[in-house]
Amino acid sequence: MSENKAAVLAFAKQVAEPAWFTDKRVTALETAKDLALPRFEKIKYQRWPIELTKDPKVVVNSLPQEKRAEITVTDDVALEFGQHTEMIELSDELKAQGVIMCDWQTALKEHPELVQAYFMEAVKDDVNRLNAQHVAKVTSGLLIYIPKNVVIKEPLTSYFIQDATVDQDFVHHVLLIADTNSEVSYLENLQTYGDQTTTASVIVEVFAKAGSHVKFASVDRLGKNTTAYLNRRGHLEQDAKVDWSMGMMNDGNIVGDFDSDLIGAGSHAETKVVAISTGKQVQGIDTRVTNYGRHSIGHILQHGVILERSSLVFNGIGHIIHGAKGADAQQESRVLMLSTKARGDANPILLIDDNEVTAGHAASVGRVDQDQLYYLMSRGLSKDVAERLVIRGFLGPVLTAIPSRKVQNELSDMIERKLVDGQENK
Repeated sequence: MSENKAAVLAFAKQVAEPAWFTDKRVTALETAKDLALPRFEKIKYQRWPIELTKDPKVVVNSLPQEKRAEITVTDDVALEFGQHTEMIELSDELKAQGVIMCDWQTALKEHPELVQAYFMEAVKDDVNRLNAQHVAKVTSGLLIYIPKNVVIKEPLTSYFIQDATVDQDFVHHVLLIADTNSEVSYLENLQTYGDQTTTASVIVEVFAKAGSHVKFASVDRLGKNTTAYLNRRGHLEQDAKVDWSMGMMNDGNIVGDFDSDLIGAGSHAETKVVAISTGKQVQGIDTRVTNYGRHSIGHILQHGVILERSSLVFNGIGHIIHGAKGADAQQESRVLMLSTKARGDANPILLIDDNEVTAGHAASVGRVDQDQLYYLMSRGLSKDVAERLVIRGFLGPVLTAIPSRKVQNELSDMIERKLVDGQENK
C-alpha cells in the first residue's frame, strides 16, 4: 500500500466517514496520477505549488478570539475554521420547512443520499488532476439543501476561514442544492488566518433545479502565502436562474475556474466578477457559460484593477452548443492598469455551434483616464485619492449589479483597503 493511500485511509478512519465515500477517495487518488492539470488560456500556473502534496490529517483548532471578534454573526450562519465547525445556526422556521445546512462530516453521515446524488456531478473528478486530488483529500465543507417551493427571504451566510497556523492544505467542498421552484440567497466569505505557506482547493457545486433561483455571492480574501484553486460551477435545469457575484480580493496567487452549465430550456446565469491584484500577485480567472438549453441566457461581466508588479488575466468564454436555438451569450471583461510594471489581459472567446442565436463580447485593457484624473486633482484632491475615485467609478458597474447591499459594502471596504495598500507600496 502506498504512503498516500495509507494516509487517506487513516484520515477516513479517524473521522469515521462511511465506506462508500472512502472508496471515492481511493479511486480519485489512483486516477489523479494519470490525469493532466487543467489548461486555461493565457494563465500560466503550472509551476505554482497548486497541487495537493500533503496527506490529509485531522487538525482541529479553535478560531482565536481576535479573529472571531472581526466576524459579524447573523441568523442562519455557518462558521468553520479549518476542519473545525465553530457554529452552524439555522432558524427553527427553516428547519421546519426541511432546509438543511450542515458541515461535511454531518452531511456524509446524516444525509448520504444527497451527497451520493450530487457530489462531483457538476464538477467532474476524472477530467483533471486538481479535481481528482480534491476528492481524495477533502477534509471540510458544507451541505445546503432547499426543498421544493421553499423561498428563503433572508440570506444564508458562511465563513470559511483557512487555518494557516499549521502546515496543512485547505481542501474544502460546498454542495448547494436548490430544489424545484425554490429560492435562496447565499453569501460565502473565504478567508485565511495565519501565515504558513499553504495550498487551498475549494470547490463549490450549485444545483438549480427547474424554476429555482439562487443568488450566490462571495468575498474571497485568502492570504498572501496561500496558492489556491477555486472552482465554482452551476448546473441549471429548465427556467432556473443563478446570479453569481464574486469579489476576488485575495493576496496570493489564484486560479479561479467559474462555470455555468445551462442545461435546461430558459435557464439563465448572470456572472459578475470584480478583482484587484497587488504586489507580485497573479490572479487568473477563467469564467465560462455553456448554453445547452434552448432560449438559455448566459451573461458575464468582469472588471479588474492591477497595481504594482501584479498580473490579472480574465478569460470570458461563451459557448453555445448545437441545438440551443434562441440562446444568448454576452460577455464584458475590462482591466484597468495602475502600474507600468503590471500585466493585464482580457481574453474574450465565443464558440457558436448553432444558428438563430445572439452573442457578443467586449474587452479592454487600459490605464487610468488622465482627463478624469486631472479634473479631480484640479478640484483639490491628491493624486492618490483621485485615482481611487476613478477606480471606484470603473468598478461601479459590477458593484451596483450585485444584488446584495451587504456584499456591495463588504467589497467596497475590501477594494479601499487593497487600493490604499497598493498605493502605499508604489
